Amino acid sequence: MSAPGDLPPAILDRLRPICLGLPEAHEQDAWVGVRWRIRARTFAHALVIDPSRNPERASSLGATGELVVMTFRAPDDEVGAFAHAGPPYFRADWGHNVVGLALDPTTDWTEVRELLTESYRIQAPKTLAALLADPAG
Repeated sequence: MSAPGDLPPAILDRLRPICLGLPEAHEQDAWVGVRWRIRARTFAHALVIDPSRNPERASSLGATGELVVMTFRAPDDEVGAFAHAGPPYFRADWGHNVVGLALDPTTDWTEVRELLTESYRIQAPKTLAALLADPAG
């Protein structure tokens, strides 16, 4: 049996507790992959990129086989930094503040938690975002 959206179960096992641990967050199968939402707003989306269907993206990330990526929202003033950082980051093809991250065995899951928490803050209503600890301290 394959994982939802054909994502590796190990990746879902890492993403789910992070995303579903945020106030009122829920998971949905997306058109491809899986997404996590706060109410009707997506704050994270994970999917598998097939290099034969998206050779430009795979090549830009140095992938020769299937690649698992996660997209998330970033503060407007940080999008450019992510876009220019290069692999494992990339600028998504949609949304003014959507950034992507290739997930692999070297992924820093502490950083992923921070990125997803910030993405949630951007998408969540202020009352829910206020329930999270202040990132500055």
